[in-house]
Amino acid sequence: MKKVLFVCLGNICRSPLAEGLFNHQVQEMGLQDKFIADSCGTAAYHIGEQPDGRSVANAKDNGLIYSHAARQVQDEDFNEFDIIIPMDASNMSTLKKIDTGGSAKLQLMRDYDSGFEGVDVPDPYFGGEQGIQEVYDILNRSTKALLEDLLEE
Repeated sequence: MKKVLFVCLGNICRSPLAEGLFNHQVQEMGLQDKFIADSCGTAAYHIGEQPDGRSVANAKDNGLIYSHAARQVQDEDFNEFDIIIPMDASNMSTLKKIDTGGSAKLQLMRDYDSGFEGVDVPDPYFGGEQGIQEVYDILNRSTKALLEDLLEE
């Protein structure tokens, strides 16, 4: 079983949405026995909180219902997961600083968004509805491509 961990700063917007999208796509393909996903944040700002209500409402408008309790990345995550996917370069940098030599591969989310490799997933926390929908679209494309890539391995 492949284990995927999505990471953003506070674990209430981007990473839980990516987790929800990925798990939904896995379920639609009947691959629950092959993949499992989780999400976390590099900061402790929102530990235990549910995802941002605006993001949840937007996802519901797009046909996705998901939930998650925010948590902070832990040392054991670097060995528990096969691949850790930060949403942006800042979180990638933080992950590299705290990684004590785990076996997980680190890869930016948009490296799976053709034509946008190396580009950050924007943080919609201070943005409006348009920004939230943009992030949903980016993560929907990227998680589908990630799943396809993992299936080819």
